Amino acid sequence: MERKAMPIRSRRAPYLAVLMCLILLLTAVFMLVVHWSVPAQEAWMGSRALKVAIVEVDEYYLSVSDARKVSQVQSETLQKHVLKTKAGASNDPLQCSISPQSRFDCAPEKYLTQDQCEARGCCYIPTGPNPPMGQPWCFFPVGFPSYNMENLTTTDTGYSASLTRSAATFMPKDVMKLQMDVFLEAMGRLRFTIRDPAHKRYEVPLQTPSVTAKVVSVLYDIQFSSNPFGLLIRRKSSGLVLVNTTVAPLFFADQYLQISTSLPSQHVYGLGEHLTSLNLDLNWTKVTFWNRDIVPTANANLYGAHPFYLVMEDGGTSHGVFLLNSNAMDVVLQPAPALSWRTTGGILDFYIFLGPEPKTVVRQFLDVIGYPFMPPYWGLGFHICRWGYTTTNLTRNVVTSMRAAGMPQDVQWNDLDYMDSKRDFTYNQQNFSDYPKMVQEFHQKGLRYIMIVDPAISSSGPPGSYKPYDDGLKRGVFITNSTGQPLIGKVWPGETAFPDFTNPETHSWWYDMVKEFHEAVEFDGLWIDMNEPSNFVAGSLEGCPNNELENPPYVPGVIGGTLRASTLCASSQQHLSSHYNIHNLYGLTEAIASHNAMVKVLGKRPFVISRSTFSSHGHYAGHWTGDVYSTWEHLYYSVPAVMLFNLYGVPLVGADICGFGKNTTEELCVRWTQIGAFYPFMRNHNEYNTQPQEPYVFSPRAQKAMRSALLLRYSLLPYLYTLFHLAHSTGETVARPLFLEFPADSNTWNVERQLLWGEALLVTPVLLEGQTEVNGYFPAGTWYNLTTGIAIKSRGQWVTLPAPIDIINVHLRAGYIIPMQVPGLTTVESRSNGMQLCVALSSDGAARGELFWDDGDSLLTFEKEDYTRIIFLAAKNAVLSIPDPVKSQVDTLKLQDVTVYGLLNPPKKVLVNEIPNTDFSYRLDTQVLTIPKLALPLGSKFLITWS
Repeated sequence: MERKAMPIRSRRAPYLAVLMCLILLLTAVFMLVVHWSVPAQEAWMGSRALKVAIVEVDEYYLSVSDARKVSQVQSETLQKHVLKTKAGASNDPLQCSISPQSRFDCAPEKYLTQDQCEARGCCYIPTGPNPPMGQPWCFFPVGFPSYNMENLTTTDTGYSASLTRSAATFMPKDVMKLQMDVFLEAMGRLRFTIRDPAHKRYEVPLQTPSVTAKVVSVLYDIQFSSNPFGLLIRRKSSGLVLVNTTVAPLFFADQYLQISTSLPSQHVYGLGEHLTSLNLDLNWTKVTFWNRDIVPTANANLYGAHPFYLVMEDGGTSHGVFLLNSNAMDVVLQPAPALSWRTTGGILDFYIFLGPEPKTVVRQFLDVIGYPFMPPYWGLGFHICRWGYTTTNLTRNVVTSMRAAGMPQDVQWNDLDYMDSKRDFTYNQQNFSDYPKMVQEFHQKGLRYIMIVDPAISSSGPPGSYKPYDDGLKRGVFITNSTGQPLIGKVWPGETAFPDFTNPETHSWWYDMVKEFHEAVEFDGLWIDMNEPSNFVAGSLEGCPNNELENPPYVPGVIGGTLRASTLCASSQQHLSSHYNIHNLYGLTEAIASHNAMVKVLGKRPFVISRSTFSSHGHYAGHWTGDVYSTWEHLYYSVPAVMLFNLYGVPLVGADICGFGKNTTEELCVRWTQIGAFYPFMRNHNEYNTQPQEPYVFSPRAQKAMRSALLLRYSLLPYLYTLFHLAHSTGETVARPLFLEFPADSNTWNVERQLLWGEALLVTPVLLEGQTEVNGYFPAGTWYNLTTGIAIKSRGQWVTLPAPIDIINVHLRAGYIIPMQVPGLTTVESRSNGMQLCVALSSDGAARGELFWDDGDSLLTFEKEDYTRIIFLAAKNAVLSIPDPVKSQVDTLKLQDVTVYGLLNPPKKVLVNEIPNTDFSYRLDTQVLTIPKLALPLGSKFLITWS
């Protein structure tokens, strides 16, 4: 909850004007003294009682005039890593004279009066008039007590030291002595942890790289302040300070941990999942992590927790920071620029990634949390679902109507309608009496089938009436309450118990349930919903105990104001720990159990889509962005959401096309389908009480536009599948923001209305109502319209593009070759059609591309080398292929035609493997060469030349 300042301001109204004048005068004098160059950490470090002085840092971090200068810290010896400090009380009368944007909140947990604030030893200065919401009036002065560092030593993996606090803080149960360890893990990666050495505390059970020896050659320098403790991490090449924890005191209490850092830039991305722009707002923004079932809303904690951010630095270098902590958490961003991490438990476990390119930062992050899983080929097709397909005949009608309209579709889904009384692993024997037969029919047509499964298990039936609950109760798989009995909440079927997916026995039970149901209904994937976990009552039907876990001294900014709002009691117990510690892991642990169960049941690549997520989720499953509304606002925000989840290592992501809640309009649904064709995961899904929004229900003109978008996607699936292979094997992103590919161009840093597929395709959708043209940013280079081949030669500029209702603008970057395929109505059909190459020549006539191809659904084909990889090259008036000599998976595939963009001079002849091709054509206006009727086996080398 935000603290309300109005009551204090109204009581002190007679004195406020005089007080504010004095403050403004003192601030002006202070700013003149320091030459107008005092960011957050300089104001802190320059005047604090235990002074820390730094010289030769980046000019943005100049110390104030009374800081003592010391020689630049070197890394040759341990002592040279410790910043010189001086003890002694400060007589500086300006210890509260910190610029408003650089103040760190001394009242994070509740509103304080001036007397209460000053009793904490903090400064109280109202800011106004009309201060930004969240800007603190009660803030830490310079010299506020913190931890001191002692006994810094070198270790085999880096450094170790003790941190001690001599005075307690205003938070209960301070840990007075801490252990800090720094691990120099890789050239561009380091890790540091701060924990209680005397007591084992909860730590996230994520399997991360094990390092036994420190790396000597690194991209960073580390410096320590000993009194008080602080850690500085610099980029070695430039001296730029990336992390500086000296800007505010460190807190480490039993249920409250806080650490702050300066930021070298305003360009910060990540910290999901939230309804947000691509570039985070640093104007006193509070970002909360506590997974929650809620319609995506601004400033609300949503379905997932990804405590990772990436910063773009001046010049285009980049770094990232990941806090491996799953407790309820706030991250407060302020315009200094700076941020503060506040978490309610666990330990402080940070990874710093040095890049230096943003693509490398993401790869370094995925090195820690795991690379994405490889989806089956059919999973990249078009999916349709609705809460409201209440019978098998209604469900069948969707497939029949899509076929009749000539619309591609690969997967049919059902929501809760198929269940018996909304209970998992059952089906309605009346409306879905021929359910197994329906699924078999879909398979015969080349389609797959997915249905919803919620984690909450009905507990209200008589004993022996519902096996999932009866068996789960015997095997002890449910989360328990304070008395050791299964915690009972309420979800769709009524009273429910909640499986504990941190318990190995629960994984076995879940597999048994999945296997048994699959034996009756041969579904192809799992849709796991409501797994924050969602609960229709607060905590449980019996309420929650009154204890420290339910009522922590600090409650992050969660919607509802308590940790139990719309979920389970925080004090409920799971196999691994209390729900208080592992709530944010619930969706991830269910995704792991579901992934593993599907592998065992199918013996093929699993397909799992989950609503709730945590870091490493993409290693097991995909994600859809929840219950979005059919509004232009939610369409707009879907684009940054898709790009951000790719940064989190979850490339299989998409929003419900046309929206889930409320009624769509024809224009909105067409535009959403057009950009949805470039979501890595593409599904149309809506709510039971809304109007139908399947593509075939709209006007002929709208259907034509949607069909065109779907066919374009299906023609590009070979390229999309190759991108997923690169994500799975090398940690690449699939859908990515422009700055990831063009970091040196600062104009790309705020572009959020466009996205890239890989390095080659730039998508510029219409996201606003009534638009028939759209502005897009084109980084320097040549970009070819994918449909017409018309070139845009850009120096890095905005371009206005025509965008009638039946057009989505897609451009191919010069220097790239993308594989395409004649689209069919399913991927089964498409995969047997002819292949195409689209070649976009650079100014020197060169281009490059590749194709990854396997059978589309077998396990570990890359790891077992059961695939074909083909490199395509263009240079010196020629295009050639180089098949990788591993097992051939392309024996039946043939290259049907080649299109070459940017061919300046019309060719007089074309040779295909030295044989003349007389069917080629060339357009002078677009400079496009088309070479049809090739029938070249892709498993063999080919050479096409022109002259």
